Amino acid sequence: MVGWLAGTMIALSLAAAVWFLVLSARDKPIQAVHLLAMAVLEVGLLAQVVTAAVLLAGGDGPPGKGTFIGYLAGSLVVLPVGAFLGAGERSKWGSVAAGVACLTVPVVILRMQDLWSGVGV
Repeated sequence: MVGWLAGTMIALSLAAAVWFLVLSARDKPIQAVHLLAMAVLEVGLLAQVVTAAVLLAGGDGPPGKGTFIGYLAGSLVVLPVGAFLGAGERSKWGSVAAGVACLTVPVVILRMQDLWSGVGV
């Protein structure tokens, strides 16, 4: 995995999570700009998936490739599900759902980094 890309994704998703949780504390639903922020995060995750796929195809990678690929695929699903739930629920709980999705992304990325380094196998 590329360290700077993973670090950037962690920082951006944590910032988005704080934004969504502040929004929910103010009892506001998410708007189009919030969905745009989640889309930008998703593009970053797609870049991470492509990078990891290229490294895996080149013979690099963790000992447990199956688990890593599962986390990699799961990382692409979390934000769209959170955006769907957030847009569908027009109360503060939609903001909470989007915030929790954004909080899940760093956990998944950190787990992938552990797997890549061989620590979490």
